Amino acid sequence: MTNLNRIEIAALYKFVRFANYEALREPLKNLCNLHGVKGILLLAREGINGTIAGASVSLHIVLDALKAIEGLSDLEWKTSFSDHMPFLRMKVRLKAEIVTIGDKTVDPTETIGTYVEPENWNALISDPEMVIIDTRNAYETRIGTFKGANDPKTNSFSEFSDYIRTNFDPQTTKKVAMFCTGGIRCEKASALMKNRGFEEVYHLKGGILKYLETIKPEDSLWDGACFVFDERVAVGHGFKVEDYGMCYGCGEPITPLDRAHSAFELGVCCPHCASNLTLEQKTSARERQKQINLAKTKGKKHMGPTAKYRF
Repeated sequence: MTNLNRIEIAALYKFVRFANYEALREPLKNLCNLHGVKGILLLAREGINGTIAGASVSLHIVLDALKAIEGLSDLEWKTSFSDHMPFLRMKVRLKAEIVTIGDKTVDPTETIGTYVEPENWNALISDPEMVIIDTRNAYETRIGTFKGANDPKTNSFSEFSDYIRTNFDPQTTKKVAMFCTGGIRCEKASALMKNRGFEEVYHLKGGILKYLETIKPEDSLWDGACFVFDERVAVGHGFKVEDYGMCYGCGEPITPLDRAHSAFELGVCCPHCASNLTLEQKTSARERQKQINLAKTKGKKHMGPTAKYRF
């Protein structure tokens, strides 16, 4: 039976030079709130990035409004579905960059690498001369990545530039294939590498999400789950929601094994952060979790992020 209440989720981005992006903030926020659409949109002079969710009719009213903005007529998005609203509220933020790489010379509207369709990705990364790089952060790569990929172990994407400078030389690294969640980080990462003299630079079109949507599990070279920035936490092939939670203390994705660990405390900490949090931080989190539990016993919903996801 079809779930008539299911939520449609659209992950989108577009590099385009906005003349007056600040003026878009309030109208977009008001439109989303009017139609019950939640999530986050980032606006910068270089374009738009975000994930929004809502009932299908409502969501597409917002998406149509986005496409009506000058420069966004060809805006594309990746669609998935959930039985529950994966966001608490709607945020529209103004940023210096829609994704921060830490190198102001990088401009994806001028130069990028070569797009590779998901159907051709397996053959590309199976080339023994190909250097495969996961452009995501350590908390994302920890739960899943492509087999044979280099892990930068970065805490933020702004560290990626230094990682490339330290570990790769365009004179010796002839072929590079990169990937990220939805494709946006690879736009900047491939532009950066082209600027630095790397000749053959490829990136997965549509990112991991498009690959998981397109490629059958039996044909897949993906290993693990893909972290997503909403209450689903992690998805697999066909956007099946995987059994991951989110630690309130550090924002790390946590597995059933993590939850069984003696260092795990619901709404407070997990094995990844228990030793790093102060007593004051833990006491505050325990009081917050106490209020959540109390609200549940009264049949009410606590007004704030759940212990599963901090947004």
